[in-house]
Amino acid sequence: MTQFPPEVYALIDAAVAEDQTFNDPTTQAVVPPEIQGTGMLRAKATGVLAGVDVAIAVFQRVDPTLEVKAILQDGAPLSPGDDIAVVRGSAASILRAERIALNFMQRMSGIASDTSRYVQAVDGLNVRIVDTRKTVPGHRYLDKYSVRMGGGYNHRLNLADGILIKDNHIQA
Repeated sequence: MTQFPPEVYALIDAAVAEDQTFNDPTTQAVVPPEIQGTGMLRAKATGVLAGVDVAIAVFQRVDPTLEVKAILQDGAPLSPGDDIAVVRGSAASILRAERIALNFMQRMSGIASDTSRYVQAVDGLNVRIVDTRKTVPGHRYLDKYSVRMGGGYNHRLNLADGILIKDNHIQA
């Protein structure tokens, strides 16, 4: 599994806390804790996969005993019905983690898929698709990673990565 910078694990932990995965009365009422299960992450649309390792990290943060195996890797083309990953273990843990894992993977795959469409649109031209720093706070690393999975390039990760004089600098 991919090792992420600490800010990605902090983002995952914040998502787990926000969703109150360990205070889930529905799962507690319906799924006995000893029940084991298998879940399949499956594509619903055509696109480019990004975020499978983040999804795996979510499952393992919620329950380190879950066994998660990627079937496809980030950057892979997707068609509806493609199996992406399989998770085995406590059914309750799988249910608690699934929405968070899917949310990350859907957002990242959406960015990768859109980027791929732009990259294909300029194929054969002497241009390349480059991202910006205009990202949701906390998601920059994952958003920029997703752009790369779609065939795009990163411009600057942060202000320290280079000089870019903009109109506001000149007006100041």
